[in-house]
Parts: sequence; structure tokens; C-alpha cells
Amino acid sequence: MVQTQPSPIRRVFAPVRALFVGDASAGILLILVAAAAMIAANSAFAAEYKQLFYGELPWTPIAKLKDLHLWINDGLMAIFFFVVGLEVKREMIAGSLSNPASRRLPMLAAAAGMLVPAAVYMIASGGGQYTAGWAIPAATDIAFAMGVLGLLGNRVPASLRLFLLTVAIVDDIGAVLVIAFFYTPTIKMVWLLAAAVVFGLMMGLNRMKVSVFWPYILMSVVLWYCVLNTGVHATIAGVLAALTIPLRRKDGNSMLEKLEHGLAPWSAYLVVPVFGFANAGVALGGMGIEAFTDPLPIAIAAGLVIGKQLGIFTTVFVADKIGFAPRPANANWIEIWGVSILCGIGFTMSLFIGGLAFPQQPMFVEEAKIGILTGSAISAILGYIVLRLTTNHPEADCDDQGNQPSAA
Repeated sequence: MVQTQPSPIRRVFAPVRALFVGDASAGILLILVAAAAMIAANSAFAAEYKQLFYGELPWTPIAKLKDLHLWINDGLMAIFFFVVGLEVKREMIAGSLSNPASRRLPMLAAAAGMLVPAAVYMIASGGGQYTAGWAIPAATDIAFAMGVLGLLGNRVPASLRLFLLTVAIVDDIGAVLVIAFFYTPTIKMVWLLAAAVVFGLMMGLNRMKVSVFWPYILMSVVLWYCVLNTGVHATIAGVLAALTIPLRRKDGNSMLEKLEHGLAPWSAYLVVPVFGFANAGVALGGMGIEAFTDPLPIAIAAGLVIGKQLGIFTTVFVADKIGFAPRPANANWIEIWGVSILCGIGFTMSLFIGGLAFPQQPMFVEEAKIGILTGSAISAILGYIVLRLTTNHPEADCDDQGNQPSAA
């Protein structure tokens, strides 16, 4: 059978196409969205960009959601948190977090990867008026970090990919708990009771092994509305609702995984990019150099770049040396360091927490965005360079299907 050669045009654009397949696609999309948001916020359309998201809507069915930005952050992002909840539940029951031995190291590393950046932030910022932002550099963006690994192809050991993914998942759990416990100023008990009743009914559906989606979806919307009115951030409802979805149907077929696979592309390629475009735009025109040199952006960038790698790498090193948990298989210390640097990529959760930390101080929110984008960019570039220059594994010589080339 004669094989046709690809056309010159296809050969030219092959590297571009490779960026948008596999692990890299969602991360590359976020990079483009962040760049587009910055361009829009500093272009001739800056006023239209701001009006689009912050202009009061002429009509809204929910008075608390008076502009499009609130609908995105409080409403649309509930889908993202729902998918996160599904992923966490699956990993805890049947995935990489289900085995106590396999989850010991990533859970410990994730905890250190949240605490050390928070400590670095507090030291660099000096606390005081910036104290509320301590959790901003604590979370790793899964899509961005895995996207950078995707650009490296199969050079990085599979064990390190799993390690990074698991650390990021545990990070998400920690970020959700932080939002629930530290960024909830007041709680309305009546609405909290109503939310508890709805959640209990959804758990009842789970116990009765109800295997159709629509009752869960309908009650998830009701739960979201109740949580919205409690004072707890509404997106927490997404995680709670996800925990009620049964792992399997009565016939044994997957239910949770089917829903996760159905929603994950919508979350990765619509919800998160829309959130990113609405939140990553920073108008630099009215800012002086102090917006980049103030304690807040420097502290956030330091937490992401220095705190993340310091906390995660040190934890892995100590855990391995004392025999508490072995380092990822087939990975050397420089590679582990490179992946630890990539964990400093914060975007979705960091931007989200930044808006919650300084609700009455818009200038701090803008400076926080600068710190997040700067720290994430440095972590992505530095982590990529370290891994690109140091990874040397047999996987690097595999073909697209992962097969070793035959000997001549």
C-alpha cells in the first residue's frame, strides 16, 4: 500500500496543531485567553470590556447577580466546581487517591505546597492590609500545569504526570475548604438549613441508587440557589452536589465517570476560558510602576514561584529520605524539582480567591491579578526549561503510540 506524504501546508502547521491535542490543549487555550483579556483591557475597547462584565444588567432573575461578572463567578463557575467534585470523588473511590500508600506522598506534598506559599506570602507582604490574600498563591491550576507537561510530550515519566495531577487535585480540595471556611463573612442560618435539607435529599437519591441524571441536576440548581443565599460562596454547591452522584448505576455501568467525561470538556473549553477572560484583564494604563512593585503582587508571585517549589520539593525529598513515602518512580531529583516549579502555576483558583480576598478593594484585586499572572508565567517558563533540558528517558524515543522503535 502506497503511503502519501503530507502536504507542505500540513507539515508547516503540524507543530501548531500539536499544541491543541492531548494534555496541552486546555493549558494553551488559557494562555491565549489570558493574553486576550490583557489586550482587551488595554485597548481601544477597554471601556466596552469593562462594561460587558461589570455593567449592571437591565434585568436579572436573581437580584444578587446584578452583572455578568457575578453570573460567571457565582453561577457559571459552579459547573467548574461540580466537575472538580466529580473528579475528587472518583479519585478518592477508584483512582489515585483510593490507595493509602499511593496518596500519602502527593497529599503531604500538596499540604506543604499550600502552607509554604502562604507563609512566603505573609513574609513578603508584611501582613496587615494584605493578610486576607494569604491563600491566593496556594492553588495549582491543573489545566495550565498539565498543558506545559503536554508540550513536553512523552519526555516526562508517567509517574511524575500522575504525581502532578494528584497534587493539583488535592490542591483543589484544599482551595474549596479554604473558600468555605475562610472567605465566608456571614452565614444566614435559614438558607443554610434549606441547603442542608436539599443536600440530604440528594444523598437520599444516592442511597436509593437513583440512576437517572435529571433529579440530581434539578436539585443541584436548587442547592446552588440556597447556598447562594447563605453567604457561603455559591460555587461550593457544585462540589457538594458532585459528592451525591452515584459512582455506578444499578446495572453496574459507570454513572459518575460518564457525567464527568460529558462535562469536563465544557468546563475546560468554555467555563474556565470565559472565567479567565472575565477576570484576567488588568487595565495597566492607570497604574504606575508601584502596581508591579507593591508588596501584594510581589508576595503573590513569590508565593507561587518560591513557595510552591520549596514546599513540594522539600517534602518529597524528606519523605523519600526518611522512608515515609518513596519519590515517584523513574524520576530523578532534577525532574521532581521541575515538576515542583510547575506547581507554581496558579490561574483559575488563584484569580477566584483573589476576588474573594479583597471584595471592597478593587485596586488590590487588580494588583493580585498582576502577581498571579507574573508568578504563573515565571513558573511555567522555568519549569518547562528545567524539564526540557534535563529529562532523558526511553519514553522520549517512542513514537506517537508509545512504542519503542525497532532495532535496525
